[in-house]
Amino acid sequence: MNTAKFSVHQLQTERLLLLPSYILLKEGLAQGQAILIENGVFQDIGTHIELTERYPDIAPVKLPEQLIMPGMIDGHHHLTQSFAKSLAYGEPSEIFKRIWVPLESNLDENFVYLCTKLAALESLRGGFTTVCDAGTRSESSMHLMAGALEETGLRCVLSLICNDGRELSTSAKRQNILRNAQNYIETYQQHKTIHPSLAISIPEVASDEMLYEVSKLCADNNIIFQVHVNEHLASVERSIIQQGMRPLEHLANVGALGPQTLIAHATMLTPSELLMLQRTNTAVSYNPVASQWKGNAVASAQLMHELNIRFALGTDATRPDGFRLLDAAEATQKLIFGIPTGDCSTGGGWMWLDHATTAGADAVGLSQLTGSISIGKQADFLLIDLDTPEFCTSQDITWDMVRLCQRDQIQAVFVGGQMRLWQGWPVDWDAKALMRQMTVLTQKAIAASLIQKVHPSAEQHRQLHGQTSQQQSVRI
Repeated sequence: MNTAKFSVHQLQTERLLLLPSYILLKEGLAQGQAILIENGVFQDIGTHIELTERYPDIAPVKLPEQLIMPGMIDGHHHLTQSFAKSLAYGEPSEIFKRIWVPLESNLDENFVYLCTKLAALESLRGGFTTVCDAGTRSESSMHLMAGALEETGLRCVLSLICNDGRELSTSAKRQNILRNAQNYIETYQQHKTIHPSLAISIPEVASDEMLYEVSKLCADNNIIFQVHVNEHLASVERSIIQQGMRPLEHLANVGALGPQTLIAHATMLTPSELLMLQRTNTAVSYNPVASQWKGNAVASAQLMHELNIRFALGTDATRPDGFRLLDAAEATQKLIFGIPTGDCSTGGGWMWLDHATTAGADAVGLSQLTGSISIGKQADFLLIDLDTPEFCTSQDITWDMVRLCQRDQIQAVFVGGQMRLWQGWPVDWDAKALMRQMTVLTQKAIAASLIQKVHPSAEQHRQLHGQTSQQQSVRI
């Protein structure tokens, strides 16, 4: 990264008047625009000249060859799973049964706190200022996760899982879950950076009554309801056999769709299901890296965009790198849908930036708070260095942000106007100490869990390939 013509100390004052070369606004990329940040909020936007004249008492910070953009939104995360993300490579579908359930059932309170903090650090390093967490199977851990998130400063839509076991469900059990859910909502509803949400892992692990009541409770409290839907062929087929309906049809049948609902993955949707999402204004999390690593299909995200189906981009705890997620979102669509139809543009670049920021914030229920550089919104933003070899010849910065921008170009990450990272590292806590702890604890947690991993490690695969090659040579 280049030697900046400004210092970290200039960016840590209570009132910031920033004069970058570019700002990514909702309307697109703008040159010569400045922003004023005060009390953690974008207070004013105008030209460099307008704002320096309007606020002569504030020393402006000139940011040549720098771009300010909204912090990216991760529309689908599992904060207590990302420490074991390398176990997901090349695994068959529904790995939650063989990897995530055994792992999360073995997490003690200290480890829940530490792995949440590490996941939050990774997200911030990747340019995410907000993540939408789909819930953890580790019981009684929400306050620990919230504590870790507060310490890192990452904004989070944090979900409480409300599964009632379907066949094991009783009226008393459902009422107890709903009481706990209401208490959870009340605990965090006024929090600055923790935004409550409720989740049911997949429709088949909850009774119809629970699916409806949890969705309704979210709608009544203006928060989002999260559920994994139509991700893998096996789950779609189980639903057809057990319910006589596909998972999304099942949710619609019980009245659990609507603007409060965010469905994760949605990789296998029929035309009628797409129209169902459109009619109900239900949102989707498009998770392209998850599809590449362990999925059966790719969501038709560009078609969703044209149908005005709301969607965010999500990592699914695979790779917490916002710029690589943008690239994967565009490239995966192009490979599956664009090339067969001769669509060379596949979204035109800007579309993916929109769904990583403004549209992503809308999908996770925070459009009034974050997702764009707009007066009155929280100052969640990234400072991007464009003074690099990759960008010195750029003819289309918006497109190049999708295809060329890298995590190491992120100079600073701000959440609520407060700098949280400078050149990849926290400014107010010891990330290296956390990393040393997690290196040891991760190995212990994995060793203690009854994980069934199907795909061999890279070195095991190398050895197996060598053995196969030798056998083929002998036969020849």
